[in-house]
Amino acid sequence: MKRLLLLLPLAIFLGVAVFLYAGLYRDPAELPSALIGKPFPAFSLPALDDPQRTITEADLKGKPALVNVWATWCPSCRFEHPVLNKLAEAGVNIHGVNYKDERAPARQWLSDLHNPYQLNIEDAKGTLGLDLGVYGAPETFFVDANGIIRHKYVGTIDEKLWREKLAPIYQQLLDEATP
Repeated sequence: MKRLLLLLPLAIFLGVAVFLYAGLYRDPAELPSALIGKPFPAFSLPALDDPQRTITEADLKGKPALVNVWATWCPSCRFEHPVLNKLAEAGVNIHGVNYKDERAPARQWLSDLHNPYQLNIEDAKGTLGLDLGVYGAPETFFVDANGIIRHKYVGTIDEKLWREKLAPIYQQLLDEATP
């Protein structure tokens, strides 16, 4: 019995050590999402550029898209923005979710830095972000033509990351949407 009591701390230590060691090899941008494989959450929010216009999840259907969660208070979003502009110029379909932000600064940001978004959803209270399980900004969801979330990326998208990892995911969605 005493021997078992002496081995218990060692067993607990080894269990914790294995858990922490495994964490060293996980990509922090690959946060699990319960929404992968599920429809984009239902919402009804104003368009950032026209508050009289309402955007819903139905507006995201029809062709594959990135749904990028961004805000003017987010320094990483500013870094990512030129990359999103280049992607939009290359034909990537991108929708924005302006997350917990104020309309005037957000509209000024897009005026100054250009607007890569086909649709831009104003999520001033963060309700859509909450439904999406957003931790912060930027976060990008890959949505197929049927409005199903297929992938989530947390963090800044740069050109290398797009080219090496994310472009193939988007291309697969495009290929699947082509009859």
